[in-house]
Amino acid sequence: MGCGKSTVGREIGARLGYRLVDMDREIEHRAGRGIPAIFEHDGAEVFRDMESRLLESFVADGLQRHIVSTGGGVVGRAANRALLRRLGYVVWIDAPFETILERTSRNRNRPLLRTGDPEARIRELMSEREPLYDEVAHLRIDGDGLSSAEIATGIIECARYFFADRS
Repeated sequence: MGCGKSTVGREIGARLGYRLVDMDREIEHRAGRGIPAIFEHDGAEVFRDMESRLLESFVADGLQRHIVSTGGGVVGRAANRALLRRLGYVVWIDAPFETILERTSRNRNRPLLRTGDPEARIRELMSEREPLYDEVAHLRIDGDGLSSAEIATGIIECARYFFADRS
């Protein structure tokens, strides 16, 4: 949520020649409407079901040479965490509360932040999700104060070591 996943994913994809799949955009494309409309008309559970089905399709299709940018809440389901690990190298781009608040406050397409107190909601979501990100991630990178290019470089270098150890 607001940590720069899509921006960093595009950077890595460009450097490695991998295609970026932004799950939120893919869900919107398949549903024929935006995420706020899905949340408003169908509810959060339907959206989470769509995320799960999309991850399942990636695994079933043997998705390779892709960067998958997930929505922040995808880790909320244990089955999704298992699917993410099956897909490949999972990176958690960690960002401080202030950075996430600043980035998400500019975006009106965040249904979970349409509350009377979005700051409290961000803190709540971060608290709920942090142990789940920690469980699923092969790498946690602190993105505080780093450019997307610097974060991408760190991820690529760590991934090289990760995969070298497995060959």
